[in-house]
Amino acid sequence: MPAYIHLQDDVEPAFVICPSCVGLPMYVRDVEPHWSMAKIEFTYECADCGTEVRQTIVKPELRH
Repeated sequence: MPAYIHLQDDVEPAFVICPSCVGLPMYVRDVEPHWSMAKIEFTYECADCGTEVRQTIVKPELRH
């Protein structure tokens, strides 16, 4: 991820458990920010079986 991109403090990826291994944590393999920074897509991978899971986090709406 480029150094100039800063995630909001209230936005962080959830802890992801491998659905195949049932219980082993997955690590973040790739982060793809959307061009408008309205959403960020995380790709997780299991170190044991290699299963991939994608999770998209949407930027919360600004509240006035």
